Amino acid sequence: MFSLRCPVPLLNTPSSSSSSSFYSRSYYPPCHRSQTRGLAVTKRRTVAVESPEPIPEELAAELMPKHVAVIMDGNGRWAKLRNLPASAGHQAGVQSLRRMVTLCCSWGIKVLTVFAFSTDNWARPKVEVDFLLRLFERTINSEIEAFKREGIRISVIGDSSKLPESVQKLIGSAEEDTKQNSKLQLIVALSYSGKYDVVQACKSVAKKVKDGDLYVDDIDENIIEQELETNITEFPYPDLLIRTSGELRVSNFLLWQLAYTELYFNRELWPDFGKDEFVEALTSFQQRQRRYGGRHS
Repeated sequence: MFSLRCPVPLLNTPSSSSSSSFYSRSYYPPCHRSQTRGLAVTKRRTVAVESPEPIPEELAAELMPKHVAVIMDGNGRWAKLRNLPASAGHQAGVQSLRRMVTLCCSWGIKVLTVFAFSTDNWARPKVEVDFLLRLFERTINSEIEAFKREGIRISVIGDSSKLPESVQKLIGSAEEDTKQNSKLQLIVALSYSGKYDVVQACKSVAKKVKDGDLYVDDIDENIIEQELETNITEFPYPDLLIRTSGELRVSNFLLWQLAYTELYFNRELWPDFGKDEFVEALTSFQQRQRRYGGRHS
């Protein structure tokens, strides 16, 4: 696998042996799009958070979504604008994810699903793919103790058969170590796509029919939904989907599960997506009426 000692300039990130709290990690401060031209890397600053982040006044706690999904788009463009390799953008993106997890824990959001690596991403250059998988391993290893302390349950969905054995073992261990946690369930979609999820669900249903455990006439939406990989959570359907970087598509993510999800698109590149942008997304969500095909009287 691609070694982190390879001559690719990387941004400083906390060591995997760091014992600092998940809530006191260093991070890149948000940078406005107009500041991303010409471009030196912004120096990091360390922010220690000793207590949960209070809910902003403009948000209502009772209207918080239970499940937020995020397409974390723009890492490569963020790095390119700074004349950095894509690896630097991916590492900066991890810092944004840490901020998001902190806020979800503080504001009562129960499930956060992030699109980390698509089945379509296997077509990217091998060096980048190997780096992304290595970065996933490093991040889990460095954060697992904090996850356990802070009550964060980690789950991974996707076609694990394509992942290296070391990643498969790490996933199994992380899921087992955090399975009793209930403050936040962090679902990482790795080697995942919405089409893959529907196909694997159909295969599972077909096998039950073949084995005589299910009749064809019994197949309905509920049967399919029971086989989708998001069935690992109490809240399998996102209330809110956020996509960063200005792209206006769902890119083969949670296709079945997004049927009645509220969509929010933000122009910031993912490493620049911070608290203010998250508050804007949640404010937009709380102002909408969700009718699920019906009509309010």
